[in-house]
Amino acid sequence: MVFHDGTELASVYDDALEEGFGLVASNIAEPNTMIGLMEGAEQVESDLLLQMSNGACTFAGNGDPIAGLQAMGSYIETIAAQYDIGVFLNMDHQTDLDTIQRQVDLGVPSSIMIDASHEPFEENIERSRAVVEMIDEADADILVEAELGKIKGVEDEIVAEEAFYTDPEQAVEFVDRTGCDLLAISVGTQHGVAKGKDLELRPDLAGDIRTALRDHGLDTPLVLHGSSGVQPGQLQEMLQRGVCKVNKDTRYQYEYTRTAFDLYRSHTDEIVPPEGIADSRDTFFNDVEWSPNKDYFDPRVAGRQIRDRIAEVYADLATVAGSAGRSQFA
Repeated sequence: MVFHDGTELASVYDDALEEGFGLVASNIAEPNTMIGLMEGAEQVESDLLLQMSNGACTFAGNGDPIAGLQAMGSYIETIAAQYDIGVFLNMDHQTDLDTIQRQVDLGVPSSIMIDASHEPFEENIERSRAVVEMIDEADADILVEAELGKIKGVEDEIVAEEAFYTDPEQAVEFVDRTGCDLLAISVGTQHGVAKGKDLELRPDLAGDIRTALRDHGLDTPLVLHGSSGVQPGQLQEMLQRGVCKVNKDTRYQYEYTRTAFDLYRSHTDEIVPPEGIADSRDTFFNDVEWSPNKDYFDPRVAGRQIRDRIAEVYADLATVAGSAGRSQFA
């Protein structure tokens, strides 16, 4: 097992570029999704890249994002030791340089994504370069992902009403001047709930960006954000054009809630009192014959089913992305 090591993660990306597969970067905010992802990755022998946004860290830390990162970082490291795969952690869509400095000082992440894509081009370069220099000065083994272009939709605290596609020549200048290790591009995907049939995807543009970078001696892995609505065939087109990190978040959120909902819906009469019986939770139904069934309301019951479902989903995604069977550490 490998955790929080940028050099080892870079090696995985090198393989992905050479072999034409992608690493599914999976967002988490709590343990059930995390453990389900580890189970799924182990099942198909894929290395696993977890992600946490600032909002997820704040949730996990009861309002304190750094406490959340520390708590989840320890949790990830402890549980990852049970698995024979590489497990990494990326900080997703970070915008505040002071927060990033604290993340670097902790030394927990394998990589950090600085998202200044909402800023003008020069400001984006300046802020992205500042993160690269921050990590260099700390001599930290952390990769830097930056973003050029805007992806439509809402991700954590970042809102974009419309997409702005990434320009290949600007991409070359951006990578050259910032020194970033990965580049997130805008090629028609969308954050949040989206359907592949409604997206104006540009795999040709991803190919143009990849070619322009390579023509300038920059073998930079490309990143696809907002991929939850992208269909398998669409994704595989992107993977053949230099995309080797594919972000997933919304899909897991839906599977989490849907799995719990299906369980509770199928056992409603054993969790919620039937019509005509008072919903007397304060007295735990002492005054009536009906009682709830702990076989279904114990949170661990739903939690285990959520973990199993997330594992299934990740295993399928890793197979489509081509990382299944390619772990460097299995």
